[in-house]
Amino acid sequence: MKISKRPLYLVTDALNYSEEAFLNRIDAACQGGVDLVQLREKELTSLQYFQRAYAVKQITDKYHVPLLIDDRLDIAQAVKAAGVHLGQKDLPVDVARQILGPDAIIGATTKTLNQAQLAVEQGADYLGVGAIFPTTTHVETVRTSVDTLKAIKQAVDIPVYAIGGLNAENVETVKPAGVDGVAVVSAIMKAADPLKATEELHRKVIEVTN
Repeated sequence: MKISKRPLYLVTDALNYSEEAFLNRIDAACQGGVDLVQLREKELTSLQYFQRAYAVKQITDKYHVPLLIDDRLDIAQAVKAAGVHLGQKDLPVDVARQILGPDAIIGATTKTLNQAQLAVEQGADYLGVGAIFPTTTHVETVRTSVDTLKAIKQAVDIPVYAIGGLNAENVETVKPAGVDGVAVVSAIMKAADPLKATEELHRKVIEVTN
């Protein structure tokens, strides 16, 4: 698998941080043990998105952490990111695969078993399943039960990541699903000490996924 044994997945949220503070958080997260980083930006112009992606990739490259770009295939290609993550309203996985080629990592957000199976058929490398808990991010979320998460994990043969309101205090709730990893946003991006928060999360996620 292209992303096997990469259990802690950070999805970014710029919040109201300065550029320097935002990038410092990414650096701290990579230093603390994040295994994948997805840059998610909904408000930036294409130029701003490219500039931020380029800056983030300098950090992720330093720590040998794959960088995925949310939604924007053009930005992913421009900065030579490892791949993209696609939601249900984005380009279909098979179309993205035709554009990016066989070596790119392509992930898909799924909330139901049918969506998961379709993403696998279309060539997704991994699935992000959730939201498991309510989130404070500004993206639309639909709750997904741990039972559904488990059913999806049992039905597919690619890595499955639980996402949605997960943190060091509640991450154990997804253990029964047997997921391959956990994706977090606020647990790191809003942490008072992102390095310490990442280190703690990494330990707990390893326990949950083993």
